[in-house]
Amino acid sequence: MNNLYAVDKFIESVKKILQDKPLGSIQWFVLYQSCLGKTYGEIAEASGYGNNYIKEIGSELWQDLSIALGKRVTKKNLHLALNNHLQSEIANGENQLQQKFGEESSLEIVSPDFFSASKIEFPSGPVALSSPFYINRPSLEELVCNEVLQPGCLIRLKAPRKMGKSSLLNRMIAYARDQNYQIVYLDFQEADRDIFVSLDKFLRWFCVNVTRQLNLLPCLDDFWDTEMGSKVSCKIYFEAYLLQHIDDSPIVLALNEVHRIFEHPNIAQDFLPMLRFWHEQAKQDRTWQKLRMVVVHTTEIYIPLKLNQSPFNVGITITLPPFTLKEVQNLALRYGLDWSGNSEGAKRLAPLQAMVGGHPYLVNLAFYHLCQGEMTLDMLLETASTPVGIYGQHLRELLTLLQAEPELILAMEQVIATDGKVELDAIAAYKLESMGLVQLNGNEASSKCELYRLYFSQQFEKQNSANAYSKFTI
Repeated sequence: MNNLYAVDKFIESVKKILQDKPLGSIQWFVLYQSCLGKTYGEIAEASGYGNNYIKEIGSELWQDLSIALGKRVTKKNLHLALNNHLQSEIANGENQLQQKFGEESSLEIVSPDFFSASKIEFPSGPVALSSPFYINRPSLEELVCNEVLQPGCLIRLKAPRKMGKSSLLNRMIAYARDQNYQIVYLDFQEADRDIFVSLDKFLRWFCVNVTRQLNLLPCLDDFWDTEMGSKVSCKIYFEAYLLQHIDDSPIVLALNEVHRIFEHPNIAQDFLPMLRFWHEQAKQDRTWQKLRMVVVHTTEIYIPLKLNQSPFNVGITITLPPFTLKEVQNLALRYGLDWSGNSEGAKRLAPLQAMVGGHPYLVNLAFYHLCQGEMTLDMLLETASTPVGIYGQHLRELLTLLQAEPELILAMEQVIATDGKVELDAIAAYKLESMGLVQLNGNEASSKCELYRLYFSQQFEKQNSANAYSKFTI
């Protein structure tokens, strides 16, 4: 079974079969790879886990499926067992239709071996927990999952947009749930604009949201004291009410899109230090050790807000890395690009890896278009840096950010003027790195990828030509 449609059908079938026993991300990965016919050794190599651990995961999976289906399921007969189950479901559906309408049903049976690229969703937003398109990077996932076990921890996930922050956050939350931790998830994009009018209004909104997600009744007025101030009131509310009225299981407070707060200095200058203080309290107070905080924000926001450094440096910082060539090859296989599965395929993918620098979203976008049959890899690479290429919108957004600060334009011109590294002003280097445009070694910068070097060199050349023409005509 070498196509994604068949795999998707089987995955959906397993979801229904094991609906009372949800699987973790590594279990879905083993199942997906097994459906593709991969050996335990190949799965272990692709995932980064040990061979024995992967075998153990597989063994538990087949046992759970055997119990649920009432017949023995193994890795070898997995295709047959799931295919028989699907055909049985289809037959039962037809029988029910016939019984209901008293006539032959015209239900169309689609072969599970039929591949349809239209079944692949356009890459947008976090990658679903059960999605085969999530690339597991054990060193990253294990670091985050181990850290959330630490009493009173504070984890920061930061990176430019579409690097996979929310996808990683969701997997950490799933892991915490498996540990029976209570989860509170707040996305600051959901907050109305008037919530940010004052610190008091914002903190009351914050406390009410946390309270309801813990299935408690809000009673802010019992703890809120205007004379003590909003921050102290908020602290007392957490300390004397929320953290006291839950059992001993820790709370994971996951705060996503925190850069929305950076846009409101009147809130940020008090709220962020408050989180820092809570984290420090946990070092000496067992009550606060129940609270595990995860803060997620994008770094491009530093540019329009004129920030010369991160407004929130505390706790352990996780910066998401780009995909390696091996991970790019792994993802290509999951998109059904079978030609990518050997050493020759890796050579064909190397120019794409160099073009986008392993940027997770840009790699996914490339494979989406390739598996739709819209273009060849050579065509994609040839047009990648042009306005009509698949990355046009992404590139225009970056250009707009750059144009907001002329000194960054000059700094980026220096970077693309050489194939090597160039020393930049520390602040300019920091901001370009925050945008994901350069990689740094100290203050020495080089272009993050060929895509950015080509695109910005073309744009700067046009701009310089236009300026020269303007001076000439004057």
